[in-house]
Amino acid sequence: MHSLSHDSSLTVASTSLSKSSTSTAEINRGLGKRWMEIQGFNNWEGMLDPLDENLRQEILRYGKFVEAAYRAFDFDPSSPTYATCKFPRKSLLDRSGVGESGYRITKNLRATCGINLPRWLESSPRWANTLSSWIGYVAVCQDKDEIARLGRRDVVIAFRGTGTCMEWIENLRATLTDFPGDDEAPTGMVESGFLSLYTSGTATCPSLRDMVREEVAKVVETYGDEPLSFTVTGHSLGAALATLTASDINAVCGGETALVTVVSFGGPRVGNTRFRRQLEKSGTRVLRIVNSDDVITKVPGFVIDNNDVACHVGGLPTWLEKMQWDYADLGRELRLSSKQSPFLRKTGVATCHELGTYLHLVNGFVSSTCPFRTTAEMMLRDQHMMKLRKLQKLGVN
Repeated sequence: MHSLSHDSSLTVASTSLSKSSTSTAEINRGLGKRWMEIQGFNNWEGMLDPLDENLRQEILRYGKFVEAAYRAFDFDPSSPTYATCKFPRKSLLDRSGVGESGYRITKNLRATCGINLPRWLESSPRWANTLSSWIGYVAVCQDKDEIARLGRRDVVIAFRGTGTCMEWIENLRATLTDFPGDDEAPTGMVESGFLSLYTSGTATCPSLRDMVREEVAKVVETYGDEPLSFTVTGHSLGAALATLTASDINAVCGGETALVTVVSFGGPRVGNTRFRRQLEKSGTRVLRIVNSDDVITKVPGFVIDNNDVACHVGGLPTWLEKMQWDYADLGRELRLSSKQSPFLRKTGVATCHELGTYLHLVNGFVSSTCPFRTTAEMMLRDQHMMKLRKLQKLGVN
């Protein structure tokens, strides 16, 4: 916990605000040299509180890739293209509002529900029994100027959140199950429904895991001799799938070819302590953007470990462990709060979980002692006015 005085918090806010007012050109110049730090090589030590301006801009930039995954998905159950991507790969980013990103989409990704449907449900409306759905994409940075700005060739894998009936059903399968490694030996336990969506396939649609591994192998073969990063990002269900994906990328890369980073927004819990240890051992960096008012980030299961030492919280019964509901929080956390924004009039469950809310909070966050940029500006202005009044009383012009 921080014990900064009121004056100290203003100093932190002032420093952060001066950084936030730095020109875009100055921010861009600093990014290339610091890219490994920004991608979490040092686990974002000293960068989250107050929030580093380069890091803020990168979080927002990756958030736009997730927004594109949402905008490109056909949510309309009455549409003949329901649960597919509405745009061609070449124009997807542009038509989804990302604009001149310098990235080119190389692979569309689909997730498949692994639940065996009863026969009577097979004749239900299409929206109710769609097993495989477009979930996101792989995009490789191809623009030379952007590569120079970033300091490496970056590969983005972006996932949308829950969009179909079957995905909602998978979300509810909250017990933990073994996550298989390359030799099929378990490398920890993860939520059953997330793993099902990640590893299930059909005769006509490979699993999301197979698609990701195949595309990552192609990228490494083509660009493996360059500075390379994989940034896996997603919101809600997409945040959970991003974590599973990152674990697999390190298995393909061997942990040496590229830096693998997860930037997740509003993600639920994913796995247990053993899965977390395996992620850390592989070198995967996970940055979780969490709204403390978002209930989705508090489910599923219960966190009953602290620093890898099991302990019961609030007298949790032992049967919870036997039910395999003992989850662990993964990676580093950037904790925000809807209540700190002077602009959010609605703070209901849905609003607190929306990706747009997350991006708004990231854009405004200063530090834990002064959570929102506008609030910091008001505090600094009030402090300045108080100093002026004191000077006037002393007769100083």
